[in-house]
Amino acid sequence: MSNTKDNKLKQWSEIKGENAWTMFKVIAEFVDGFEKMNSMGPCVSIFGSARTKPDHPYYKLATAVAEALVDEGFGIITGGGPGIMEAGNKGAYNKGGLSIGLNIELPFEQSGNQYIDHDKNIDHRYFFVRKVMFVKYSQAIIVMPGGFGTLDELFETLTLIQTDKITKVPVMLVGTDFWKGLKDWIKNVMLDQQGNISPDDMDLIPIVDTPEEIVKIITDFYGASPNELKPNFQL
Repeated sequence: MSNTKDNKLKQWSEIKGENAWTMFKVIAEFVDGFEKMNSMGPCVSIFGSARTKPDHPYYKLATAVAEALVDEGFGIITGGGPGIMEAGNKGAYNKGGLSIGLNIELPFEQSGNQYIDHDKNIDHRYFFVRKVMFVKYSQAIIVMPGGFGTLDELFETLTLIQTDKITKVPVMLVGTDFWKGLKDWIKNVMLDQQGNISPDDMDLIPIVDTPEEIVKIITDFYGASPNELKPNFQL
């Protein structure tokens, strides 16, 4: 009985030791990210599927969106991987704009696409640290069609805005065919049937289909040159 108790105490002590080292690794990742991102100019984050192929219309649209945003003076932040992320970085690269990749260590995806600026390819171990970088340094969030990861990034951003944990930024869902069903469900079920959100919350997720719509929403929201904007330091 005593040996069993001693073994459990030893295991618990080892777990606490691992947790302490994890804390230091998390802090180091935040510090590294902040130091690198603080030197960037105003940016827009583009979320979307890593599985979208280069010949897909949404890949081409994401590239065009990034190109239009760079023309307006914004840099582009993506998750750094393939698919929509690659398309966003490609659009920035095509126009000579800031092309930033916030990579995450995953066993089944490449570490970084070829269109990220060589000195702006930032690796992350922890999803939550990476998401902080996305939101803290973005003047707008563009959400292209994607999977669970894209939805996770979308709803966490909306929750932070809804609860005033960050300064409000424009969030746009790109692709009516993809997003209309979700937005209808949010309105009909979450809002009308259950009352789980406020009517004003519906205004947080406009659906758009063109780069021109995206640029107009962002420029109307800020009414200022991108050079006058600052990172979202209220996070």
